Amino acid sequence: MTNPAASHPHPPASSTRQVPSAPLAPPASPTPSAGSPSAVPTARIALVGDRSRNVVSHTRLPLLLDALADRDRLVLDAYWIPSEDAELPGAVSGFDAVWVVPGSPYRSEAGVLAAVRTAREEGIPFLGTCGGFQHALLEFARDVCGLTRVAHAENDPGADDYLIEPLACSLVGHEAAVTVEPGSLAHSLIGSGRTVERYFCAYGPSRHLDTLRAHGLRFSGHDEDGNVRVAELPGHPFFLATLFQPELAGDGSQPHPIVRALARAAVTHAATVTRAGRSA
Repeated sequence: MTNPAASHPHPPASSTRQVPSAPLAPPASPTPSAGSPSAVPTARIALVGDRSRNVVSHTRLPLLLDALADRDRLVLDAYWIPSEDAELPGAVSGFDAVWVVPGSPYRSEAGVLAAVRTAREEGIPFLGTCGGFQHALLEFARDVCGLTRVAHAENDPGADDYLIEPLACSLVGHEAAVTVEPGSLAHSLIGSGRTVERYFCAYGPSRHLDTLRAHGLRFSGHDEDGNVRVAELPGHPFFLATLFQPELAGDGSQPHPIVRALARAAVTHAATVTRAGRSA
């Protein structure tokens, strides 16, 4: 059956138009410009979340995309994928990176979890910030660790077993220090064992963290009380999740090192796909 959305993709993130409700068809594999076999292909990134002008992170993203292009020569073709559309099979499979952006509660928990799972299983560079961090842990707990009954308190307040619960002290609008483990991906990107980051969240991980560690997830950043603030997946090309919001660093003119690293990983992924296509 032909996908009715194939001719109506979501506009790039820098567009001022409203995102249409039709689902986005997975993009074709990127290819170099005609006559330039060595040209760097366009990297496509899926911004998974329910776009809103009321979410500060969402309004910051177009500035970051422009800055990445102007300052770092990292050009990303960004598309918004509403959480409900992310439920569709293959919704993010054709992209070079997936960023689950803040803005929870999402309209579809299932869609967000499906996007995280696809990026994890298919080796697509992944970043989850704030709500994206929370749902990255939730997906790992359910699909890798077999903790199928764990829940997010914001999504399911009547659940019996929580992985994500309200924070003892809300971090909405706060800045706080994060200690980063040496030898981790996060440390290599930030370049320091300590950083001060901005938050806008009220939920975080609580139970079952030892089980997640035992199954391969690394918690590489903590607050001053030892609470988890950064998670990564060793062995994956790029899989990083932060409870803080690196997209809020500064004024948007100089992207956070984590955001730049995601962009570089996306470009690398696009180039790899292009080379594989030429050699097939």
